[in-house]
Amino acid sequence: MSKACQLFSGSSGNSIFISDRETKILVDAGVSAKRLEIALCDIGESAEELTAIFITHEHCDHVQGLRVLAGRYGIPVFTSESITERLWKDNRVNEKIPLNGLDKSIQLGSIEAVPFKNSHDSVECYGYRFNLGSGRSVAVCTDTGYITADAKKALKGTDLVYLQSNHEIMMLENGPYPYLLKQRILSRKGHLSNADCAEFAKELLESGTTRLVLSHLSRENNYPEIAKQTTISVLAEAGFEQDRDYRLAVSAPENEGNPFIL
Repeated sequence: MSKACQLFSGSSGNSIFISDRETKILVDAGVSAKRLEIALCDIGESAEELTAIFITHEHCDHVQGLRVLAGRYGIPVFTSESITERLWKDNRVNEKIPLNGLDKSIQLGSIEAVPFKNSHDSVECYGYRFNLGSGRSVAVCTDTGYITADAKKALKGTDLVYLQSNHEIMMLENGPYPYLLKQRILSRKGHLSNADCAEFAKELLESGTTRLVLSHLSRENNYPEIAKQTTISVLAEAGFEQDRDYRLAVSAPENEGNPFIL
């Protein structure tokens, strides 16, 4: 049985659990180790059984609990060499943690991990596609200002995609954020808007994707229902009907639903 579940989502912390047979991984560890352990227990899993942790980039909301969790259980961590160097500099890792550079596909048990580059204001930023032994696939594409060519190539035909739908542009432009922060979020190294997410969601469905989870929503510049309806409207115009052609969910800041079973 394969399972996927967003444990935490948003600027307060991010982490996604994916498993296939005996291989169990996390993508990011953006809250405390204790909260991650509890969240895993809530879905019937255990941190000590994790095969690996994949890191997208070095920002705090993606690595806050990494050093304690990975160090406590000796969990191998995979990310790029540049991100690893920054994690050392920021004291996010230590000598207890098996660190592995990652710039191409690797096989871990029954899961093949395929990294692809995103565009974000970090040292580097990666998304991941995970090809499962069952023939299914799950991908994580968050923290990017636009959908890169690398991401489009990797995500084509993925069964389930966790896709960033960070902000509603009008809410951001008229909201309380300082001008420079607004410009950062709207830039090509910022975060994906609801509109851009919806347009790429259409491309994904045209390539064979059937399940979408809107992720990393801003609490200040978005509402779950606005993000959801934006995507539904664009997909409806393209002839796709919800619950017939695809399933759509919106991640809560902390998991409050059942995992996807693939």
